[in-house]
Amino acid sequence: MRTWFEIVQPSTTEQQRPPGMTDRSHQAQETVEPSASFEPYLQLVRSVLPRATSLALYDAAGRLQWTTDGTAGPDLHDLIENALQAGSPEGPGQMRLLEGGLPVYLCWLRDDREQLMAVVVVVCRASGDPDSEARGFSIAHALLRPVLECLRRELLSRTALEELYRAVKSRDRDLELLLGNGTADQPASDGGDELKGILLQAIEQVGASTAALIVPDKSIALLRSKNSKNKSRTDTQLVARAHRQLLSLAQIRHGPVIINKLAPDSAMGILPYKILSCALRSTVGKTIGVLALFREDFGELFTERDARLAGILARKAVGIIEISYDALCGLYNRPAFERRLWLVVPATRGLRHWTALYIDLDRLHIINDSFGMHVGDSVLGKLGELIRLRLPPGALAARISGDRFAVALPTELDTAAQFAEALREGAEQLRTSHDGSRLDVSLSIGVAPLDTDAGELMHSLAAAETACKAAKDRGRNRVEVYESGDASLVRRFTDIKVLGQLRTAIDEGRLWLAAQLILPFAGAESQRPHFELLLRMVDADGNSVGPDRFLSAANRYQLMPEIDRWVMNKAIEMLKPHAQLLAPHSMSFAINFSGQSLKDEEFVDFVIERIGSSGLDPALFCFELTESAAIANVARAETLMRKLRQLGCGVALDDFGTGLSSLAYLRQLPVTMLKIDGSFVRDVLKDPRAESMVGAIAQLARSLSLTTVAEYVETAEIATRVAALGVDYGQGYAIGKPRPLIDVLAELPLLCAAEPVPRVAGELALEAAEKIVH
Repeated sequence: MRTWFEIVQPSTTEQQRPPGMTDRSHQAQETVEPSASFEPYLQLVRSVLPRATSLALYDAAGRLQWTTDGTAGPDLHDLIENALQAGSPEGPGQMRLLEGGLPVYLCWLRDDREQLMAVVVVVCRASGDPDSEARGFSIAHALLRPVLECLRRELLSRTALEELYRAVKSRDRDLELLLGNGTADQPASDGGDELKGILLQAIEQVGASTAALIVPDKSIALLRSKNSKNKSRTDTQLVARAHRQLLSLAQIRHGPVIINKLAPDSAMGILPYKILSCALRSTVGKTIGVLALFREDFGELFTERDARLAGILARKAVGIIEISYDALCGLYNRPAFERRLWLVVPATRGLRHWTALYIDLDRLHIINDSFGMHVGDSVLGKLGELIRLRLPPGALAARISGDRFAVALPTELDTAAQFAEALREGAEQLRTSHDGSRLDVSLSIGVAPLDTDAGELMHSLAAAETACKAAKDRGRNRVEVYESGDASLVRRFTDIKVLGQLRTAIDEGRLWLAAQLILPFAGAESQRPHFELLLRMVDADGNSVGPDRFLSAANRYQLMPEIDRWVMNKAIEMLKPHAQLLAPHSMSFAINFSGQSLKDEEFVDFVIERIGSSGLDPALFCFELTESAAIANVARAETLMRKLRQLGCGVALDDFGTGLSSLAYLRQLPVTMLKIDGSFVRDVLKDPRAESMVGAIAQLARSLSLTTVAEYVETAEIATRVAALGVDYGQGYAIGKPRPLIDVLAELPLLCAAEPVPRVAGELALEAAEKIVH
């Protein structure tokens, strides 16, 4: 039985198959073009199963319908065929292994009647432990369950639409004209336009003089008349008087109802019309509204054929509503909202201003944890109703994710801010008591001009989202208007824009490492230079940019663990070919780790494993943690430092001197180096307190047998002074500018062969300023 697959990827016809080739054998060789509509599911799968490499969909007969790969090999098809050989399989699915030990998770998707409708195939990279993989199916399926349920619902919607199309095409000629005139078969721009098209079809093909579609929970009340210019007011009054009775009738009678003659004593007896009413029933059987068709009292009687056509239109309307509207809140869902936005906004450009609201329901997770998910859903539903009831004409609203909503208002910024404030106050009135506990409801709302030139919804809402996050930072339950002069908002806004650029740079391999020289002053125990590895990014225009442009976004949006892993892997990859040359020398390369990586329970094991398997001398590495990050995660920092020291690596405490508890934790943390914060070093010539601080840190470090490094040594004079204060090493532009690591490594043979010559501090600093590293 053909279902949603015909919409996604038409199967090969019998005429296209080579003679004698079965459907299954042909399928193993065919190329399936990826469908863009299913691509997001691969990203969702990878977010819960990072080892997933590809995703494929098979129908219940084992025919490949869609895959993220261009082709699917016969081994995968044979695996599916064997799994389905005994008929409909039991349970949620199973795990199989392909050649090479690749684990494959087969997940069965069933319809509401528990009939197998599709097989979702997730192929992963091998972990090297087949027993572990076999035991892991239940865990993998538990992780995949939300993704599978979303996919199942989408396929059911597609199935419903396809069944509707198939049923329509099997009807008489009038029905073919009804749905074959280019309006029904062609996907419309959004649900609103498609529903209007259904009313026009009802008038043209069923012969109604007036058609109305009413869905209270979605705030849908559409009306069309054959002669709308002359009858709009009369027909509006007609539907206003009759809609309650029609909705009640739809609740009682689920099928089409024909009323060709109203009883004189009925509530609708005053209406001089014949009525054909069709209940709108969702896929779960709930009556959500009514499609009502009217003919004047002197017009022709409605017939069973009319009822059949109207019933088809009603089912089609339900399919459109369920695809375009959020089931819980009755607002547009994100795809429909975005499509509608790009239709309406460009059409009114220059005629009106558009403002965006980004709305976040505060502490929904607390409501769910304290009172249950059903209570949280109820709050979301009430909030959706509140937004619908207050929405002005011409505005658009959507639930774009779990507890987040977006509103586009055709108003100025001040008016939108007033609307947002009224909405916030209205949400406070939703508070209630539940099982003796008080349930508070509040909103954080960001208001900003809508970026009508952006090509993607979240880019258009970026400024409003920034303001919303500022509202949460500043105490929640408030409205924040985006102001270009607010430094914190501008920083957030910039971070949101940079985040996308950073992710793209990571995916496209546009990160690279630079190295900055750390040189010993005269009198230091070691005269070997060291280097700090610094991260750089190449932007979309090919320009190299420093970390000040993108690390704020990486920190804000929790990308630092991923970046730290990239730096570690890249450093080992580049140093590995020089292992033999570096082995006999006491040179080291410093790598920075973030506080976010300290919170990652797997990060310590990752670092230890990578160093141990690299073949490099662990003494080559010195790992830097900022003082603030180490103190904020002191237990994890101590664990990581001790393991690194046991391995033979150095550990540096970066930005030392800025924390309030520096000395209290210095004995506890097994560091080998203190990097004196640049704010003291820069002012060492003009601020006696800064000079005293540098001298005190150098003296303290020497008593603890720790090496010191002065950061931000920008002039020869500063180099001379910090060396006189007892600092061991200097780092800064007076010592050496950052250079590509690949260039530094190319000079290693010369650098390792050079023998250091002791010099006085001033002489060394002057020479460094002139020519040590250009």
